Amino acid sequence: MDNQKEILIEIKDLKTQFFLDEGTVKAVDGVNLDIHRNRTLCVVGESGCGKSVTARSILQIVDSPGRIVEGEILYHRHQMADVIDLAAMNPRGKAIRKIRGKDIAMIFQEPMTSLSPIHTVGDQITEALLLHLPISKDAARERAIELLRLVDIPHAEQRIDTYPFQLSGGMRQRAMIAMALSCNPSLLIADEPTTAVDVTTQAQILELMLELQDEYHMAIMLITHDLGVVAEIADDVAVMYLGQVVE
Repeated sequence: MDNQKEILIEIKDLKTQFFLDEGTVKAVDGVNLDIHRNRTLCVVGESGCGKSVTARSILQIVDSPGRIVEGEILYHRHQMADVIDLAAMNPRGKAIRKIRGKDIAMIFQEPMTSLSPIHTVGDQITEALLLHLPISKDAARERAIELLRLVDIPHAEQRIDTYPFQLSGGMRQRAMIAMALSCNPSLLIADEPTTAVDVTTQAQILELMLELQDEYHMAIMLITHDLGVVAEIADDVAVMYLGQVVE
């Protein structure tokens, strides 16, 4: 198989629903998608069409009262013949926790709500490293500084001890990217990562993501409204409408 088109994640007939008092919301209603290694898939569509819920379903972090009711999310692990169905895993189980943040990482739309306000940026990056890698605290701190440099945060040695509220929006988003990349994931899911930043910072962050993709050979699933961004960086595009991939 051509390495460029090697499948990493295969989503088959995925249905994620929210069970409310008023009735059932079919947020994702039969999605079929392939994410290939080392390629960028852009998922576009209007607000509420199920883009973010599809992404969250891959990591099994759908907010209650939502859950996956049908379908498969097949993860083809690198250098292993085994295929794991993420949809069948227990959302709170150890198995999915080993994958979440290590093999598959996610950058959220608003970094201020995703980063803990009471822990320093460095603590949050080193926590991810210590959780997934056999690494000492000192080595984790060194790696965290290296990651902050990698995402172009100036004076990384000082910035590692700052709190998220002391950073600008663009810097927070870079810190989130550093955290997501800490364990060299196979797939980076970016849920509208440039919504909260200005146009110049947006261009820098997208450029940074593509550079890091080349360096780490990871797949990117980018959720966006912006067709300019899609034209710039997409290898594959999926258009969603009413919980389905229509094009």
